[in-house]
Amino acid sequence: MTAMPKNILLLMTDQQRADYVGYAPGGKAVMPNLDRLAREGGWFSCCQTTNPICTPARTSLITGRYARQIGMLTMSGDLFPQIPTMMQALQKASYVTYGVGKFHYTQTHPWDTPRGMGMPLYEMREAMKAYGYDYVWETAGKQQLDKCYDHYAKYLDDKGILGQVRDFMAACGGINGDTANHNYDKALPWGFDEGDYVDVVTGRVAAGYLRGHDKEKPFFMKASFCGPHKPYEAPQRYLDMFPMEREDDFLLPDGQVLTDGQKEALWRQRRSAKAMLRLIDDQIGLLLGILEERGMLDDTLVLFTSDHGDMLGDHYMLQKGVPWRQALNVPLCIRLPGAGAIGENTSPVELSDLAATILDWAGLTPEKALSRAWPAYNDIIPSRSLLPILRGEADKVRDFAFSECDFTEERGPGISPEETVRSRGGRGRSNAWQCITAETGKYIKYLGYRLGETPVEEYYDYRIDPCETVNRVGDPAYLGTVDEARRRLAYMADHFPPAQKTWAQGYLQH
Repeated sequence: MTAMPKNILLLMTDQQRADYVGYAPGGKAVMPNLDRLAREGGWFSCCQTTNPICTPARTSLITGRYARQIGMLTMSGDLFPQIPTMMQALQKASYVTYGVGKFHYTQTHPWDTPRGMGMPLYEMREAMKAYGYDYVWETAGKQQLDKCYDHYAKYLDDKGILGQVRDFMAACGGINGDTANHNYDKALPWGFDEGDYVDVVTGRVAAGYLRGHDKEKPFFMKASFCGPHKPYEAPQRYLDMFPMEREDDFLLPDGQVLTDGQKEALWRQRRSAKAMLRLIDDQIGLLLGILEERGMLDDTLVLFTSDHGDMLGDHYMLQKGVPWRQALNVPLCIRLPGAGAIGENTSPVELSDLAATILDWAGLTPEKALSRAWPAYNDIIPSRSLLPILRGEADKVRDFAFSECDFTEERGPGISPEETVRSRGGRGRSNAWQCITAETGKYIKYLGYRLGETPVEEYYDYRIDPCETVNRVGDPAYLGTVDEARRRLAYMADHFPPAQKTWAQGYLQH
């Protein structure tokens, strides 16, 4: 009897908080299809993104490496093509690989690039296959639609509405560095046919690939949706599923005060985020239904995650780039064929661990598949397979998770580092930081200090302070705990150097 292919479906959202799910206690979203995956498999409540910005997180996921190893500390530049990806390894193992939706492995153009002058991703579709995809249907992201011409832009262009949709997105307002006192996103409902909404189109394209796939061949598909990232512009039908919840539960540990107008704007945005996730869940149900109809679901590893979270008003912040739980903690649930349900796992895991998990399921050795023998530091792979946990063979695969970031998006023209620090609520918090997250607490080191200054540090004890409101650094009762966290951070900074790269190998032929 011929063994069935070991398929892989990686489902991904953009900027989804870990508490905006339905399966977790106190979950704030309604996603019945995602709940099913968590119920039939397991979910990881302490999954940390390696970097809470789109491009670094997404490239870390597919390479199994930290942002520092691949030169992707912030959203400024492209994933170097010499870095091996899990999709390339799967291709070598005879997988058919599909990339559908948001990739964001490239950030070639600067932020002030004029409309339509960003990445011509539709024209680049063959070049993008070099990352390891046999089939490419790429979206740049909702905010990127104004500048880039991707497959979704081509779809809208063919319908004659690309300019109108770009105008609508611009009218929605808002920038990535928004805080509660300059929150410009209007949370407008989608102004066009629901069938033309980006995540509906993405789901339709992914469904077409699944229906046409040869069942005798193993597949890998990344179906990556653009919501619930801003603009918060859910279609009206989905908005109508959620009443406006004016719950004043914003976490403001630094003493900031939200005005009534600021709260109202945030409540509208939170409602839209829930509506977008309900829409995405319908697309997930569509894809799972096709796998079931074709008798493929029980041969398919299904994973769901997001690249980073969204502050949505907590800590006086919106969006990402900060080390708070709302931005750093991402949803992760996995349905492993042939394994029983494990429920919740509370051990720390990293977004980068998905690469090793996927390759392990495919029968590959992750370290070997993601490494290069030359040049130096190309064989240091921190990604760890989660299959031992999913099979009930282990409770954890790591003691702590490592994250880092340098959110240069907030450093606009004429904005000094001091102003950026103040926009984060003072206390010397800077764009650049490193972080260690364990099951019992989190340690943060801010890197915006000058020579001769002491770095600003924070430690939060999750056992008594899950909302991260009381900094324990300096508390005599936590001296040993903080020292251990410092040692762990120093180890990570010292042992995961950037991979060396080459450009002149062509001259070796002469």
